[in-house]
Amino acid sequence: PSVPSRHGAVKAEDTFKTSPFHLDLWFYFTLQNWVLDFGRPIAMIILPLEWFPLNKPSAGDYFHMAYNVITPFLLLKLIERSPKTLPRSMVYVSIITFVMGASIHLVGDSVNHRLIFSGYQHHLSVRENPIIRNLKPETLIDSFELLYYYDEYLGHSMWYIPFFLILFIYFTGCFTPVAEQSRMPVAAVLLMGPSSLYYWYLVTEGQIFILYIFTFFAMMALVMHQKRKGLVLDSNGLFLFYSFIIALLLIAGWVAWLWNDKILRKKYPGVIYIPEPWAFYTLHMNNLHAAKE
Repeated sequence: PSVPSRHGAVKAEDTFKTSPFHLDLWFYFTLQNWVLDFGRPIAMIILPLEWFPLNKPSAGDYFHMAYNVITPFLLLKLIERSPKTLPRSMVYVSIITFVMGASIHLVGDSVNHRLIFSGYQHHLSVRENPIIRNLKPETLIDSFELLYYYDEYLGHSMWYIPFFLILFIYFTGCFTPVAEQSRMPVAAVLLMGPSSLYYWYLVTEGQIFILYIFTFFAMMALVMHQKRKGLVLDSNGLFLFYSFIIALLLIAGWVAWLWNDKILRKKYPGVIYIPEPWAFYTLHMNNLHAAKE
């Protein structure tokens, strides 16, 4: 008999397959997230400006380029290891959209972060920034707002929606009827800390709490639904689920810590108040460094 496509329609015989903990993939995934995503702006700030002139790509841009190639590759490898066959078309469209959104973000984020060297302050809106509001003609301000839109809204949406969709698609295959397989190895427990901390950074800096919480609720609903069938999460599912829970606690602690910050409150109005770490840095850490100098 012919072998079905790895990402074809769901088959009945796939239901009770299990897979061991993917230590290699989760480790590489977490490592490259920290180095290539979180490390992008740090590399841009600490490396000498003479190496990367302001009219050329920065070190962070090259990090972003590598991220845009490595991350979709790792996501595809993760999907391939799922014990359950998954919808091929949805996976492919999600990966294509992810790459396009991350590439749009690369350009907008590159310019926005280079503006830091000219005095741009991330805790202020585009029009409130001193280096922007005095531009002539004033239509240039509209161009910078368009750039900000591509960076913070369109780029983030096309990047993060397929990213979490792929993780959820993978999560749907992380169930087993064998209770003994619903436990994490020691390596998974150790890796869960940096993984959770990265999701905290992703949600706060990307301003995607709504997307994140809906994904978490969908995962929780699926867990309860599968539990009625006598199925429990395997080690990979537990790792992903617990990472989301810990990240949610970190987000709550972050918001509580900055709850009374009046300047950040003005930057992030509305019901959902989740300040960006880089806005906090330009507001407080830059001032701290200036005071020390």
